[in-house]
Amino acid sequence: MLMERTSQLIAIIDDDEAMQDSLRDLMEAAGLVARCFGSAEEFLESDLHRKAACLILDIRMPRMSGLQLQARLKEEGCNVPIIFITAHGDARMRIRAMREGAVEFLAKPFDHQLLLRRIRTALDM
Repeated sequence: MLMERTSQLIAIIDDDEAMQDSLRDLMEAAGLVARCFGSAEEFLESDLHRKAACLILDIRMPRMSGLQLQARLKEEGCNVPIIFITAHGDARMRIRAMREGAVEFLAKPFDHQLLLRRIRTALDM
């Protein structure tokens, strides 16, 4: 069963609170609505995991990684566009994420304008 996105909400999933704040501020400055989650589990427990229009997702987080969350959402039939961000990514991770349908894979620090362009692309999908 495919799940429909019902909002223009950007879900930010990162265990770094400073990164969450920075990304939320960037989204709001661009006129986007964002909600932050400190873990993949917190996101899955919310009702928004079936409604978000785009995810900004950290690769390395405690307990459940971004790649594991991507796989879980795919298993549930949730085809939300995902933009991965990471300070510790490698080519193998990037290939896996993109092969599984990620819109983008950005290394921290990343260009904010590039991120916003990728989000707009994801919202148009």
